[in-house]
Amino acid sequence: MQKLPLFRTDKELTQIYCRHVDTVYRICFMYMKNAHDTEDMVQNTFIRLIKDGTRFESAEHEKAWLIRTATNLCIDHFRSPWARTAYLEDIGQPAETFSFEIDYTIEKVKKLPPKYRTAIYLYYYEGYSTPEIAKILGKNESTVRNYLHKGRKLLKMEMEDDSL
Repeated sequence: MQKLPLFRTDKELTQIYCRHVDTVYRICFMYMKNAHDTEDMVQNTFIRLIKDGTRFESAEHEKAWLIRTATNLCIDHFRSPWARTAYLEDIGQPAETFSFEIDYTIEKVKKLPPKYRTAIYLYYYEGYSTPEIAKILGKNESTVRNYLHKGRKLLKMEMEDDSL
């Protein structure tokens, strides 16, 4: 079955963007760890939305689609040979400024391996349940529970190391 293109109006796209840009930005930032690459991935996510013909059943379906798309685009970025290239001028640049507040815990979450990072972030910062995260990531619920369990253990070890 071929998916027919769905042409969204500018108004619809603007509304979707306004509803979800903060969430998409935070998801991308968890992977990219700097403002410039994060903004590129946010832009790519919404470009994918413009080109995609998915019909959303609800605002939650729309949000889940954007989270999954952003996650996949960020993961694909790091699989690319371009992402493995380091340039001398990129080394030692000062930290970027961000449009959202970063607390101590989120700094620790950002250092987790991607599968744990995404599950922890969606659960604690976005408020998704385990079944919802499983659906968004295309994983079994038991796998997501495992990611959360191992992610919590890693976070606990990191925080205990800092308190010593």
